[in-house]
Amino acid sequence: MEKKKNNIALVHDFLTGVGGAESVLGVIAGIYKNSDIFTLISDKKILKNSEFKWLKKKKVQTSFLQKFPEFLKNRKKWLLPLMPTAVETFDFRDYQLVISSSGAFSKGIVVKSKTIHICYMHSPLRYVWDWSHQYLEENRLKGRVKFFTRIFLNYLRLWDRASAMRPDYLIANSKYTQARIKKYYNRQVPVIYPPVAVADFKATKNHQGYFLTVSRLSAYKRIDILIDAFDKLGLPLIIIGEGPEKKRLEEKIKEAKNSDKIRIIGGVDRKRLIKFYENARAFVFVCEDDFGIAPVEAMSAGKPVIALRAGGVTETVVEGSTGEFFDNPEVEMVADGVQRFIENEKKFDFRKIRKQAEKFGQSRFERELKIFVDKAVKAD
Repeated sequence: MEKKKNNIALVHDFLTGVGGAESVLGVIAGIYKNSDIFTLISDKKILKNSEFKWLKKKKVQTSFLQKFPEFLKNRKKWLLPLMPTAVETFDFRDYQLVISSSGAFSKGIVVKSKTIHICYMHSPLRYVWDWSHQYLEENRLKGRVKFFTRIFLNYLRLWDRASAMRPDYLIANSKYTQARIKKYYNRQVPVIYPPVAVADFKATKNHQGYFLTVSRLSAYKRIDILIDAFDKLGLPLIIIGEGPEKKRLEEKIKEAKNSDKIRIIGGVDRKRLIKFYENARAFVFVCEDDFGIAPVEAMSAGKPVIALRAGGVTETVVEGSTGEFFDNPEVEMVADGVQRFIENEKKFDFRKIRKQAEKFGQSRFERELKIFVDKAVKAD
């Protein structure tokens, strides 16, 4: 007798790194255990990571981009012209429900009319909308390459807007993302905050004196500003993460006056990461993110957050109670925010900070998503 096929598919942009979006996908896969996974590119080495244990019993289907040489797959920006086509080639004829987890291309899948497509959106495609000029500067493009890249980004912008109309339902991961979806796609959508594994952490007021940031080491994360600020302050900073900017940031630290107090640890396993959070004095966050799981993880450990007043972190951190804000991503502003935290450090109660984090726990996400999906299926 032929084994019955799963009728639920989950679609994710890439399975090539461990981050907040991948954690969300893992929780969704836990809710819908009898589901198959589709992704443009997957990395076999990454899939061996303990964070991806949930994938072992899953059928994972990749696009034709998976057949490209490794050096191309490791430089995904070179494959950008092919990604809209790649995501449109997935075949969902055997599925009644498709849930896409999208920060870029997954929302653009094509399904038959009777298939329900729900997209959980982490962000509209940033480098074609609000960060297009920054994208060109960060990639140091010049001359003809810059000119043709501008033309391509314009095409991608048109595709992105058109593809955002394809899902039957969109869900934003924050009010910040909700507003951007309204602006760029003209769709009014509900918000379901991402799941944070609050229960993994033990809240404590004790610390080992260092400040902490956990981030992908990309240019837009502005880790260089943190390095300059903590070099100026002469305070210890630990940076955890991997990414294309790692070597450049390591060189920057070598040139710093207080280089002995600033360290890039790189990537660490989950158990060790939790200990870094629990032993930190405070968490610092300098980029404009759509939600920001890392600051909530820090609060789960009872640690105050010092952050840029922008993006999703303004919805999770309570100023003066669970953290401090600074208004611009500038060295002086970051340094001022850290100094204000130090002056008011005694007023931060680790128990109140933990209680705030619990509002964004995994069980809340599971409950809200299931209710939403059930209503969508019944309405069809």
